[in-house]
Amino acid sequence: MQEKIKELLSKKEQAKMGGGEDKIKSQHDKGKLTAYERIELLVDEGTFDEVDIFVKHRSNDFGLDQVSYPGDGVATGFAKINGRPVALYSQDFTVFGGSLSETHAEKIVKVMKMAMKAGIPVIGLNDSGGARIQEGVNSLGGYADIFLLNTLASGVVPQISVVLGPCAGGAVYSPAITDFIFMVKNTSYMFVTGPNVVKTVTHEDVSFEELGGADTHASKSGVAHFICDNEVQTLLSVRKLLTFLPLNFMDKPLSKNFDMSLLINEHRLEQIIPDTPNKPYDMKEIINLLVDDKDFLEVHAEYAENIIVGFGRIGGMSVGIVANQPNVLAGVLDINASVKGARFVRFCDAFNIPLLVLVDVPGFLPGTEQEWNGIIRHGAKLLYAFAEATVPKVTVITRKAYGGAYDVMNSKHIRGDFNFAWPSAEIAVMGPKGAVEIIFKKEISTSENPEVELENKLSEYIVKFANPYIAAERGFLDDIILPSETKRRVIQALDLLKTKVDKNPRKKHGNIPL
Repeated sequence: MQEKIKELLSKKEQAKMGGGEDKIKSQHDKGKLTAYERIELLVDEGTFDEVDIFVKHRSNDFGLDQVSYPGDGVATGFAKINGRPVALYSQDFTVFGGSLSETHAEKIVKVMKMAMKAGIPVIGLNDSGGARIQEGVNSLGGYADIFLLNTLASGVVPQISVVLGPCAGGAVYSPAITDFIFMVKNTSYMFVTGPNVVKTVTHEDVSFEELGGADTHASKSGVAHFICDNEVQTLLSVRKLLTFLPLNFMDKPLSKNFDMSLLINEHRLEQIIPDTPNKPYDMKEIINLLVDDKDFLEVHAEYAENIIVGFGRIGGMSVGIVANQPNVLAGVLDINASVKGARFVRFCDAFNIPLLVLVDVPGFLPGTEQEWNGIIRHGAKLLYAFAEATVPKVTVITRKAYGGAYDVMNSKHIRGDFNFAWPSAEIAVMGPKGAVEIIFKKEISTSENPEVELENKLSEYIVKFANPYIAAERGFLDDIILPSETKRRVIQALDLLKTKVDKNPRKKHGNIPL
């Protein structure tokens, strides 16, 4: 028996060497870790249980019958992160460039199916040259099998993709279906077609980094939700994200102990809103004063910065925060902000994460570019997401809430549970000046002194409409609160809503305006 045990251990050690020491050195020289080194950093020490370590490819064409490696270029299995179970796979670039074969795909599909049965998150560490060309349609079929599982698992368990190397062609669509994508600066790339094909077809001369690097996808395309400076930081960020998430759609996110007796009114919140209505301020200052320990994990931090989305804890409870950002484009909603917000809201709703919505929005961005590119359709995505969501939803209007954007940003009318406003809030169809110029157009134009008449009408309109009291009189706001008591009121609202039950009509699924 001892000889057999020795043989087993030797075979497993050999399998973990992947393509061998030379290939491992090459990986390290590129500033990249190996598949197993990444797993060790990501999971709790000693918790990774690998499956299918001895699986090899079954192809005999183009010389593949002469070479094979145990594991076939991907390590798969189960582990714990922060003491909670996860399923994961880690592609090994030292074996056939991490290329996906039929058996490589089967290994990934197996752990994904088990993750759905067990109700645990799936994490994919992607570092692959794409489909294994020698296997032809078999490798393409393998990708499709993974895409199907990604789709079926969507909304069942959280899915996280970590892109740690090249990710091209069909390989990009698995990460695209998952909930969050992490990328590393200067070492990870995503594109449907590489720079050489682009140059041949469109005659554009573009680098790997410009076409599909981390910075490009974090700021321009919005494909990447998080970017980090190196692999270690990336894997630690994945661990942090998981602290805010439940294991599955029936689970609740973990809460931390919070002593309400230590909570004091935060009077710094009363000093953030400028006296001048059109002067910008940083909504992140408000967020940092509301979340516990100023611990806010922003998602899509560099994309569509006129809206902020991310995770934090308030009163120990994990919450998803959606907030307009007056510091960027005055916090206006445009196409990218609407899509960014909608996807985040739908994720939170799928996984029982309550929503806190901070509103300071002057409306939707006007202009031909927005209209011709479908701001109506894209803006409707955010509206649809909020209206569809059945998780606890708390809204605080800090300043402007104008026009249709007031409705869209989780208003009472689309099932906001608790809707509060600060005394500085203005809820109206449009800004005072624009409204007065329309309502009193005739009086102003026929006046002996149009400028004085405009100012008089403006003052009259502001007193009557540019405040939160009309909405409160109608019950569209539950209360007008002091900024300093915001955290306490939000905690009390979310605590009350822990037992909330809300349902949508029975249906196969809705038809969101994609």
